[in-house]
Amino acid sequence: MKNVNDILESGLAAVAAVGDLIELEQVKARYLGKSGELTDLLKQLGQLPAEERKAAGATINAAKQTFEARHNDKRDALNAEKLARQLAADALDVTLPGRGQATGGLHPVTLTLQRITELFASIGFAVADGPEIENDFHNFQALNIPENHPARAMQDTFYVEGGDVLRTHTSPIQVRYMLEHQPPIKIVAPGRVFRVDSDATHSPMFHQMEGLWVDEGVSFADLKAVMIDFLRRFFERDDLQVRFRPSFFPFTEPSAEIDVLGERGWLEVGGCGMVHPNVLKNVGIDSEKYTGFAFGIGIDRFAMLRYGVNDLRLFFENDLNFLKQFN
Repeated sequence: MKNVNDILESGLAAVAAVGDLIELEQVKARYLGKSGELTDLLKQLGQLPAEERKAAGATINAAKQTFEARHNDKRDALNAEKLARQLAADALDVTLPGRGQATGGLHPVTLTLQRITELFASIGFAVADGPEIENDFHNFQALNIPENHPARAMQDTFYVEGGDVLRTHTSPIQVRYMLEHQPPIKIVAPGRVFRVDSDATHSPMFHQMEGLWVDEGVSFADLKAVMIDFLRRFFERDDLQVRFRPSFFPFTEPSAEIDVLGERGWLEVGGCGMVHPNVLKNVGIDSEKYTGFAFGIGIDRFAMLRYGVNDLRLFFENDLNFLKQFN
């Protein structure tokens, strides 16, 4: 059997020499592990005469206790050194200037929505609102889009449980408003709408602004005057050329697409038309007495044009480096 004191002195010297916790645990395993040197001495007690085992066992156990005590002291010292280094590295320099309180800003789409709303409010349009989950009547039937009408397929609708839909346009707001109010009616209806579409210029969720003016004697000439005035004020160009191109919408007749002339040619910015008599009938308004016009524009598209953004998806990626440019 090896000399216990020699092994103990060797072990204590090894503990004193280590410089990190990992190395310290390796030293402990070398002396107190399953095959450690002090552990092996205990295993060899059976080879000693009976009268020597008790004294030898006591000596080995005393050596183990001495080693463990020195090991624990070293571990505590290393942990204290590690903590001191962390505190020094994380120390707060009170002489540094404060970070300050950062101020938030509005999203570019919100800024565009506010600008459009203010322009229409300045010529007497009130703002109306409605639910984003709509029933079939308000989203389709009241707008002269019966079941199996091709326009339903064109809108690629998100249906939800119970047969309701995520509204595909803000026209249901107009329907609800006309059901509750008699002419004269002069409103804009902004909000989020949903369609199955996603690319550089389309998003499954986007923002739309629709307008409605119903009164006695409202004509297509009034529609053209309102939209030309709005577009020239929005783009801040009195010489902006605007054209109305014949089109089709189930809820207006006649209908037109609205284009503006830009640096790269004509660009579509919205749709419009005279409110279809069937729509007025569906909401209980006398189409023989009242006429009206409606229009719809994409707020996201107007934000792209206003700020020179060529990819709609940038507005919805929540990249602060991108969004901070607009505030």
